[in-house]
Amino acid sequence: MRCPYCDAEDTRVVDSRPVEGGSAIRRRRACESCGDRFTTYERRQAALMVRKRSGHHEPFDAAKLEAGLTAAIADRPVPAGTVERLVRQIESWAEAQGPEIDSDDLGMRVLAELRDLDEVAYLRFASVYKDFSGPRDFEREMAELDGSE
Repeated sequence: MRCPYCDAEDTRVVDSRPVEGGSAIRRRRACESCGDRFTTYERRQAALMVRKRSGHHEPFDAAKLEAGLTAAIADRPVPAGTVERLVRQIESWAEAQGPEIDSDDLGMRVLAELRDLDEVAYLRFASVYKDFSGPRDFEREMAELDGSE
């Protein structure tokens, strides 16, 4: 590992611990040349691919999922750590589906998780995911929510 300060290759691990629920490792490192310390993270690189509606493929991006969930849950009374937990749950589910997952299946799973968590967050996500064009789309979705309870 190269030092980000002096570019030396001689660094050592000072501390190592699991983070992100055990899905990553945080390593505190020290440079033997300049003495500065820095942190690195090791994460598993998912081989999971998402098949988009257009037919093209792209790697599963947990950060993209997290951004969408964060926007949907913004200013809602949900416990801290909920987004991270949902991302881990959905990513685990997606990996269990195989090396490739359809974006529609992924979106429906996110909607199912949000429906159980918070109906307003569900509607926010659904409005983007299902491309709502007006108030009637919200009315239809709210009626569907009422019917599923």
